Amino acid sequence: MLLSSIRSRCPNPQSVDAISSFTWSPNPKHLVRYPQSLIFRSVTTLRHPDFNAPELANAPDARFVAAPADGVLPENFFSTTNLPTYVRIRGSWRMPREPRMDSALVLDNDELWIREGRRLKKGDMVAVGSAEDGSEGIFVHTSSFLGDEEGEFKFMTSEVSREKPIDYSQMARILIEERERGGYPIWVTGPALVHSRARADMVWFIENGFVSALLAGNAVAVHDIEASIFGTTLGMTRTGEATSGGHGLHMRAINKVRAAGSISKAVEQGTITDGIMHACVLKGIPFVLTGSIRDDGPLPEVITDTLAAQDAMKRHTTRATMAVLIATALHAIATGNMLPAFVTEKDGSMRELPTICVDSSEFVVSKLKDRGTHQAFGVVTNAQDFMHILKLYVERELMDRNSGKTAGQTSGARA
Repeated sequence: MLLSSIRSRCPNPQSVDAISSFTWSPNPKHLVRYPQSLIFRSVTTLRHPDFNAPELANAPDARFVAAPADGVLPENFFSTTNLPTYVRIRGSWRMPREPRMDSALVLDNDELWIREGRRLKKGDMVAVGSAEDGSEGIFVHTSSFLGDEEGEFKFMTSEVSREKPIDYSQMARILIEERERGGYPIWVTGPALVHSRARADMVWFIENGFVSALLAGNAVAVHDIEASIFGTTLGMTRTGEATSGGHGLHMRAINKVRAAGSISKAVEQGTITDGIMHACVLKGIPFVLTGSIRDDGPLPEVITDTLAAQDAMKRHTTRATMAVLIATALHAIATGNMLPAFVTEKDGSMRELPTICVDSSEFVVSKLKDRGTHQAFGVVTNAQDFMHILKLYVERELMDRNSGKTAGQTSGARA
């Protein structure tokens, strides 16, 4: 396939603060044929626009206006999307760093960034305009997703339906390929994952290198720790039976962790001996726990300032090369708002950012897509079934690979 090669203006795109900032120059030497081995096999490949097309070749430079005050955007500022966006500066088209929706394009010391309005300082140069077709120097590549010949998963074309079959084998291959290539898959989970007895499966994914960061709320950690200390979640046993005094066990779990000083210290002291948080601590997997107005406790690591929590989550969403969102409406939508719909590779090529949203309600998955996370693939099922089955398919795929089978020869039928 023929792609426009573009000069990277950033270090490793998986670094914390620089995901994609590129400049395109209309020079024939910048057209390079990439071998298929460089294309991520299981997701849709994206293409850059044809900058030699008259409407883009003759487009004006984008206009930048100084922010009138700290945290205040100029009138007619350009509001970003999560799709590939290009800005013309001094005759060259650039892609900004840290792409996300609902923010502004900022030119800072000749570097182009996407920043939230609250981060702006008076005098910051902000792109203005409303056109997305390049006529004002800003082009949003809404047609960047290729056709059937270049990818199989195609999140963008997947409608949400309880009746739709779930291709667990494909999701398993994506997870394994992410691990093999050193990607950064983030998992966003709700407490139903713990209550539904999918806790052991989540631990398995953490211990086997399929989780690069965990984003969750206070309740996930609280009930996971309650399960470790008391063998219950919300006072219920593994068989769903209520226990005497069980309504207060999660509070006792919180108190033990607060007495230890942190989750990590509670693990070190032997208070927490298994479970999701225990695995994160032992494997060195970063976790972000964000607060809610309804939280008990909360646990020491929970970030109760919403803006600080958003910043902490963003440190991982800017690195994300895949996202798995399970049984959490608010955290899923919050994460989706911070994710781009694409990943830019070191060689300048782009692919979809695989985003899997799992919930027992079609409403949650549809809401995520309606809020702009176009690439989200909805799986309407409960957390327990999803985690159990996905783990089995990942194990099966690993066995097939170890035995030398190709992707087309993998064992078993699709779920």
